[in-house]
Amino acid sequence: MPLVEHLSPRAIAGRAPDVFRHGGWVPMREYGDDEEVDFTIVGTGAGGGTLAAKLAEAGFSVVALDAGPFWRPLEDFASDERHQDKLYWLDERISEGNDPIELGGNNSGRSVGGSTVHYQMVALRFRPEWFRSRTTLGYGHDWPVDWRRMWECYAEVEDALKISGPLTYPWGPKRGRYPYREHELNASAEVLARGCEELGVDWSACPTATVSARRGLSPHCVYRGFCKIGCATNAKQSTLNTFIPRALAAGAEIRDLSMVTRVETGADGRATGVVYQRDGQVRRQRARHVVVAGYSIETPRLLLNSASPKHPDGLANSSGLVGRALMVHTNHAVWGRFQEEIRWYKGPPSLAVCEHWNYADDEKDFFGGYAYMSQGPLPTDFAKTLAESEGIFGTELRRRMADYNHMAGLKIVGETMPQERNRVELADETDRYGVPLARVTYSMCENDRQLADHSLEFMRNALSAAGGQELFQSGGTAHLMGGCRMGFSREDSVVDGDGRSWDVGNLWICDGSLFPTGGGVNPSMTIMALAVHIADRIKTLAGQDAL
Repeated sequence: MPLVEHLSPRAIAGRAPDVFRHGGWVPMREYGDDEEVDFTIVGTGAGGGTLAAKLAEAGFSVVALDAGPFWRPLEDFASDERHQDKLYWLDERISEGNDPIELGGNNSGRSVGGSTVHYQMVALRFRPEWFRSRTTLGYGHDWPVDWRRMWECYAEVEDALKISGPLTYPWGPKRGRYPYREHELNASAEVLARGCEELGVDWSACPTATVSARRGLSPHCVYRGFCKIGCATNAKQSTLNTFIPRALAAGAEIRDLSMVTRVETGADGRATGVVYQRDGQVRRQRARHVVVAGYSIETPRLLLNSASPKHPDGLANSSGLVGRALMVHTNHAVWGRFQEEIRWYKGPPSLAVCEHWNYADDEKDFFGGYAYMSQGPLPTDFAKTLAESEGIFGTELRRRMADYNHMAGLKIVGETMPQERNRVELADETDRYGVPLARVTYSMCENDRQLADHSLEFMRNALSAAGGQELFQSGGTAHLMGGCRMGFSREDSVVDGDGRSWDVGNLWICDGSLFPTGGGVNPSMTIMALAVHIADRIKTLAGQDAL
């Protein structure tokens, strides 16, 4: 396999990057729009970027398109919260329902690498039972992929990203060592550890996708704390600087600033390529297979907007489930003031984790689970939390922010139930490309509220036991999942266990919209693991002449 460390420093957003191959920089392979490629992938985040690398390395011709720019972190990123808003998908969307979702930096990205460019790098696996949650735990839907297969794929992703993690992990089946050693705990993580020990539950250093030792052109993490807004030192192991360089080295083209507006189909109903806009021009890319990897809002939106005479309700939608059963993670938190200095901004935001309530099934009055992690919000982010949760502004907000270096917090990633009433639809209004806006409807159910209430009480007890005073709490959501779930039949799902549409044999989905259930951990590792699984299955099917 060619040696690829990172993107060339000469790469410019909006232009073809160079690739380091066999000791020198060479131009990226570029395909013509009229040149039919094996796979066109829409989106280059955790799903699409990983899949592009795996397919290209398997010998397929690949063009991956992304609506966002091809950033160079060392040159394009700044240690400024507002400057880095450029990483988020901030196009207009309509959000409604009883509990409208806040959309933007907390759950979507707009750049090559997708939201992994600004994710918090928490690298957790699903609990094995979650892949059969209906059968084993009595809620949600079973996944059409066995947990042991997913465990193999998790291990491949962890090695590709060189996850820094503990020697042993206290929950779930035994696993091999993480590729890199765990990071030292910061004071905020030590608060979580004290609280867990006082309450008699396990805690762990959090497996994290930022390197704890030098890796190629990635330096050791310098603990500057700007992870959530994009890592300007390249220590973060995102899709942008791991799988994307691999894809380029294997001959894939990554075409940035390309907004795909439609998947085209032929008279036989099969996909023939995509329509996209770039540089103010409408263009088409022909492909033998199309993969949609735009995440849980843009993927359903694109499929619904690609309706045709053969597919009047949108592509892959004979079940009527495209856009349905959208899920988020509840992101409730408890905050407190400590006598000692915490300086929680030092280091990655979540260096310690407690998964007790993901694995303990007794003493619960709700289905599902949650993990909670130590926190390290930057000042603007925390000021917003204070203003929204405490209703304070002006002089009082300034007074409370004076305690910033003495604060610590715990925040959950909480599972919500897959409800078909939570959905993505097309609105009457259109965006600048002429595509109908996404209308996102979301309402929590009683089970979701019970989980959130349980977590707030438990975290209050933990933070208080660790020495926290003047506690207050906040709500919120994070991440997106579901909307095109995978399943066992065309009646109960959008795609099969390979990510392949039941209705359109050469249309695939590879992102978090596939999730039948959300689990109580950050989704990035599971999205990447699914991409590894889907790529391997495509390779196997090609060998059987079954594509």
